[in-house]
Amino acid sequence: MTGTDVTRGLRAEDIPPGQGLWTPDFRLFFTARTASLLGDAMLPVAITAAVLRAGYGTSGVGYALAALVAPFAALIIFGGVMSDRFGARRLMIISDVARLGSQGVLALLFLLGTPPLWQILALLALIGAGSALFQPGVATVTPLIAHDVQKANATLRVAESVAVVIGPSVAGLLLVVSSPAVVVGVDALTYAVSGVCLLRLRSVPMGPAGRAGASTFRADLVEGWREFRARTWLWSVIVVFMLWQLAGAGPTTTLGNSTLVTDHGASVFGLVMSSLGAGSVVGGLVAMRFRPRYPLRAGALSMVLWVPMPLSVALGLPAPLIAVCYGVSGVGMAFWVVMFHTSVQTHVPHNVLGRVHAYDAAGSLVMKPVGQAVAGPLALVVGTVQLLYVSAAMALVVSALLLAIPAVRGLKRAPGMP
Repeated sequence: MTGTDVTRGLRAEDIPPGQGLWTPDFRLFFTARTASLLGDAMLPVAITAAVLRAGYGTSGVGYALAALVAPFAALIIFGGVMSDRFGARRLMIISDVARLGSQGVLALLFLLGTPPLWQILALLALIGAGSALFQPGVATVTPLIAHDVQKANATLRVAESVAVVIGPSVAGLLLVVSSPAVVVGVDALTYAVSGVCLLRLRSVPMGPAGRAGASTFRADLVEGWREFRARTWLWSVIVVFMLWQLAGAGPTTTLGNSTLVTDHGASVFGLVMSSLGAGSVVGGLVAMRFRPRYPLRAGALSMVLWVPMPLSVALGLPAPLIAVCYGVSGVGMAFWVVMFHTSVQTHVPHNVLGRVHAYDAAGSLVMKPVGQAVAGPLALVVGTVQLLYVSAAMALVVSALLLAIPAVRGLKRAPGMP
């Protein structure tokens, strides 16, 4: 990096304090983000119902959900480059318009009859690609509209947790009184709300941050990787979390959820997941108030709270106790997410933030489907309970690994942070 202000970009300490967090622009961004998250939470339920009603069975549902997720994981790095090249706000609006159009067409197809499976998969892939363009902008815009970046991230995390809890319920209620096509159409409107709110933002420029001279797409991609690799604390966290997704979160999601449904029924599973969401809300509220000098050190310690989630299922505890354990784990994970995202947004120059965030998001996600996929076959060999014990132990291992890395435990809160 050069030392000039233009190439360095904006940082949290460069933004003058406003009238608290809830400025007009933050309210607009919060509304846009919440609407988008609500749509993301509703979509899997709506698509599952629509594909099943179309007669494509559970295999069709699997293909549909994969078509939605795979383009996101594959394209988010390119979304980060485009976000920095053309402007995060502009790309987020384009993404909302594209997803509104794609999902609107999908709703129309379901309304008119039974579309071929390939058409469903193609449109879902476009929606997933749109999400890959949208996500890097979240990290880029947040420090531009909030002087208190940690509080902003915590507030957005609370909104995400609430959306995860109520989104599927809203979709389910709509399915009772209407058809899957209508639910898909209503879900599409959340992108319209998001796009209008982003269009009305005033403090975030439509174009990119200051750039020193012209550059190619490849050069921007390489620069993003160089900036990511140059921060030991950042790539170390991602490497550790790749292990975590493979041996901790992945098996817990697959085996824990399956065991809950099999042993206790779908209603108890819904209650447990609601408890997880409620715990995430509490974790976000805690992150609003608690401002550790070493945020990643505090976040690493909070990872220990993941242990009760797989352990409670492995021990066969009563359903109410399992729900409490899931809630406790939600607190820890939400607190970690806020600490990590705030560290990234306040320690990385703004003009490369979209690319750096895209690399960390891709690295964090890449092993998740692998861990989920291998958990089932592996459980047939070594047993479900044993794998859940391993997942619980991995939370302790991950916490210890993060604390053992000097660059991670020694990263201080950014200068100028409230």
